[in-house]
Order: sequence, then structure tokens, then C-alpha cells
Amino acid sequence: MIISRIQLKNWRNFESVDVALQERMFIVGPNAAGKSNFLDAFKFLRDIALPRGGLQEALNQRGGVPKIRCLSARKETDIGIMVELKSPGEDRFRWRYSIGIKLEQRGTREPYLIHEQVWRNGEAKPFVSRPDEGDLADPKRRTQTFLEQLNTNEPFRPIADFFQQFQYLHLVPQLLKYPDAFRGKKLAGDPFGMDFLESVAKATVKVRQSRLAKIQRALQAVVPQFGELVYRPDAVTGVPHLQVKFHHWRGS
Repeated sequence: MIISRIQLKNWRNFESVDVALQERMFIVGPNAAGKSNFLDAFKFLRDIALPRGGLQEALNQRGGVPKIRCLSARKETDIGIMVELKSPGEDRFRWRYSIGIKLEQRGTREPYLIHEQVWRNGEAKPFVSRPDEGDLADPKRRTQTFLEQLNTNEPFRPIADFFQQFQYLHLVPQLLKYPDAFRGKKLAGDPFGMDFLESVAKATVKVRQSRLAKIQRALQAVVPQFGELVYRPDAVTGVPHLQVKFHHWRGS
């Protein structure tokens, strides 16, 4: 499956987003345009679905609702994410999942769900729709998603399994933003790709050469004077490195 559509409401710097997605997408824009914020919506769903995750943990990792709510949100201050999943070539979605979140509810200091809904096979009506009678009787239930609970996500567990497979590698470490992450501490989910070179080193020679060749061709197409990408482990320590060669801008 792929995510074929995503809607965002009051998510970080996006007041409203509704975009169709294909099997391969490229996001291009200047610094601070919101590229990482857009991708973080997918990471947020993954963090909810992870076995040791959940809604509250996913929010805490990001500093709480005020840190991810769009500053321009005025009348409607809830945060919403909706995604549709389907296989390439399918006309209708196989699954649709939607959540809405607000800051606090009475009787609890925790952020809570204003809705959680699940559709399947292109149907117009959701077969899971919260808040339900149990939520109304026990407001504490609305601090957790059904998605994160094995006893409630069984009818739509393929969605949870799909979200858990999300991987995000930021291969340019933001040293100023997360200095502790590069002094031995490792952030959950390896967001800066610190395991990337380890994965490269563990691959067989044939697989490694094939994948690096694809990366090299892509970089040659978009990076001026880019020449060659070479895998080269340290001769003494064996630590893996990627060496980049550039052509001189003046030519020969």
C-alpha cells in the first residue's frame, strides 16, 4: 500500500492541506518552507502506532499540542490528520484513517481526541467512529487512540502495521538544533539517519553497489559538479564512510 492522500488541519505551519500522493514524490522548497513539518505528520502517525508509542507519547516528543498547532488557527483550534491508503492502480481507497486532537478536556490535563474515524474499501460511512458511548461515559478513554491498542485496532490493524513501517532519514544532521544527539545520545526513530552508514556497510557488495549507483545518478542530476559517490571504510578502524567527489567548476 501507499498513502494516496493526506489532509492536514492546523498542523504546524499548515492551516489547511489536502494533497494527492503518488508512489514516489519529491518535496522541494526553500529553508523554513515547511518540508520537514509536512513529513512530520507521517512520523506522528508512526509514533502513535508504535508498540511503545501512543498519542500522548507522540505529542510529548514534540513539546505538546501548542508546539504543533498552527499559529494562525483562530476559530477552529483542533489539529486534524487524515490519510487514505491504497495499492497503486486502485481507484478507491482501501483504508482511510482520521484523527482530531484538542489541547485539554475537563477532568484531565491531557490532550484528547475530538474524533477518531476509520473507513475501508471506499465506503462513505466510517465503521469506527469516536467518540462513542464508552468515550462519553469515561472521558479518560479519549486520551488514547484505538490505533495504539491491540484490543481495539484488530478490525483495522493493517493500518497500524503500515504506520509502524514508516522510516524517516534526515541525512544532514542538524547539529545546532540537536547537539546532544551527536555526543553519544541517540534520538528515538533515528531521525537523522545515524544508522544509515551501518545499513550500507551490512549490505552485500552487489546490493550496496546497485543502491549507491542509483543514489549517485540522482545526485548527478540535481547537484552541480557532482562526480562520484564512493563507499570507503576506514582502513584502521573499519568505520564506514561515503566519499563524494566533485568536478572542478572550471572544467579541464
